[in-house]
Amino acid sequence: MRIIGVGKHMIQKASLVLITAAIAAALFPACASSPGPDSIRFGLWAAQNGLWDEAIFRWTKALEARPDSVVAHNNLGVAYEKKGLFDAAMKEYEAALKIDPQNEYVKSNYKNCKENIQPPVKEEKAKNATPEKK
Repeated sequence: MRIIGVGKHMIQKASLVLITAAIAAALFPACASSPGPDSIRFGLWAAQNGLWDEAIFRWTKALEARPDSVVAHNNLGVAYEKKGLFDAAMKEYEAALKIDPQNEYVKSNYKNCKENIQPPVKEEKAKNATPEKK
């Protein structure tokens, strides 16, 4: 058997390729990274500025890149809730909990959304709701 080594010419060629890739990554950062993290950040900015449709668009894009993103599912749930789309919000929270069932933020958001859909019946209202027999 013969072990093939890397000659000086091969090292120079590999270095040139790496330098070219580094320059391209610096000039075009969107091409160098996955759309997930950038979409998450832009979605956060949009949400902080009340641009819920833009936030939904960005977090949906993040999920296309990383369908297992608990952050994107949770944030989409929040955005849907803000727009009054409670069923869609619940689906996103449930998807996030399926991925990370112990995530306290998602559990809290899920619980609060569920309460918004079906507010708890107060004791006094419950008494008035049942007709009394005389």
